[in-house]
Amino acid sequence: MKLSSIPQVYRNANRWREILAVLSKHGLADLLGRFDLPFATRLLRGGANNDRPSVRREERIRRAMEELGPAFIKFGQVLATRPDLVGIDLADELSKLQTAAPADSPEVVRQAVEASLGRPVEECFAEFDETPVASASIGQVHRARLANGRQVAVKVRREGVEHLLRVDTDILVGLAELAEKLPDLAPYRPCAIAVEFSRTVRRELDFRDERRRIEQFRDAFAGDPRLTIPEPIADLSSEHVLTLEWLDGAKLSDPDFSIQTDADLALVARHGAEVFLEMIFDHGLYHADPHPGNLMVLPGGVIGLLDFGMVGRISDALREDLEDMLIAIVSEDAAELTAALLRIGTRPPELDDDAFAADVVDYVDHYGQMEVGQFDLAGALTDLFRLVRRHGIVLTPQLAMLLKLLVMLEGTAKRLSPQFSLVDLLAPMQRKMLLRRLNPLRQARKARRLFGEVEQLAEEMPRRVRELLTQFQSGRFEVHLDHRGLEPAVNRLVLGLLTCALIVSGALMVSREVWPLYGVSTPGVVSFAFSGLLGLRLLRAISKSGWLDSH
Repeated sequence: MKLSSIPQVYRNANRWREILAVLSKHGLADLLGRFDLPFATRLLRGGANNDRPSVRREERIRRAMEELGPAFIKFGQVLATRPDLVGIDLADELSKLQTAAPADSPEVVRQAVEASLGRPVEECFAEFDETPVASASIGQVHRARLANGRQVAVKVRREGVEHLLRVDTDILVGLAELAEKLPDLAPYRPCAIAVEFSRTVRRELDFRDERRRIEQFRDAFAGDPRLTIPEPIADLSSEHVLTLEWLDGAKLSDPDFSIQTDADLALVARHGAEVFLEMIFDHGLYHADPHPGNLMVLPGGVIGLLDFGMVGRISDALREDLEDMLIAIVSEDAAELTAALLRIGTRPPELDDDAFAADVVDYVDHYGQMEVGQFDLAGALTDLFRLVRRHGIVLTPQLAMLLKLLVMLEGTAKRLSPQFSLVDLLAPMQRKMLLRRLNPLRQARKARRLFGEVEQLAEEMPRRVRELLTQFQSGRFEVHLDHRGLEPAVNRLVLGLLTCALIVSGALMVSREVWPLYGVSTPGVVSFAFSGLLGLRLLRAISKSGWLDSH
């Protein structure tokens, strides 16, 4: 399939040229080298960057994504949660993606607020600071004051970002369609990832969706003294504007954070980790981006949580799978961890079960020797990502995000307290996990769901069996076979038979002196020559894919 056959190329030709120029500038043209790009040869070969030899490839990819704008930054942030797909090194580099962007002018911001809220800025706010306190790829935040004196943060969607994101997600979906055609990329389901990313971007563009998620978190943690979630101001919020309570505190990302607060940081780290574990294992709804820029320490050591653009949900089944994995790691159960990974992930056809099981045993033996207080959960999960990627096992996006969240959570907590260990909190939760599974109400729900599935199967089976027997009796029973990679083998077989036929026919014509003759049968010589060319072509095809005696 050619890239030029994708409709997005013609719809968004100018943007394609910008993307190709940026890739070439950062020495990444080879990323598209496996596709047919006749219209872009000049752009891909042009553009030099003298820093390329001294800059790691992962860093060049990050820089290119930052330069390409909001959609590619967001896509990079999504890929940063999938080290099982892109590898640990690239995932770590993509986690550094910065979303800062030049701010819109005060006139543009004012027009956006008034158009979205339907009234002048002066009627909405007693004071509105036109200089943003933060400017990201999708929105920028301004400080304001209400008529009652309450301080608020006003998040305004940037001008033109919706069109740019639509164009770029269109292009990413087109590239995913191409990648789906490549055998080594197809198992990673690039189309599914691109479509899910498009849905995520659309949700993030609508600030009403973020306001609903904030209200869900506020309901879940109402009255919790450890955590403060800013209250949304409903009548001053819309699809393009989100007004929230202003939180005064010290951000973990501030360089002088340690001197801005006198709180017990070890206790703050513990409370923060407890809150996130409760989100995952109790509420099934969690903040998926706990990096230092989204966390604050308020007076009294209370944690302030910001930016609910990335939020994950976890089902009961996925939570049980995650619990099984964590318990297997902590309790040194290699067999259970192997079974859990194969149950959760997508198993590649060529998986070597014995080699995979042996690697899991080595992994568990390595981390099983550590004391609980010294157990490095972030390192253990990072090595787990490396293990599954080495064997081609693809984790579900939800589980990959959860594991990456735990790695990020322990890293952020260690920033507050270097002695912090997330395993200290997970180990006591084993009993709670077991009790939750044995809860009669939970078992009743599972039994009711299982009964419904069995009932549906019992209703469907007689009809399906009857249809099958009817097809047998009428002679209309068909079996459809889906062969993969068979065409090249068949083509080579046909080419080999044709070469043999030409050799035999040439030998017969030479031996029988078929006319015209110039000392020897000319048709016979031509047949020999043509068979030789076909034979060389066949040997070349075999050499490109592997010699006959390769294993």
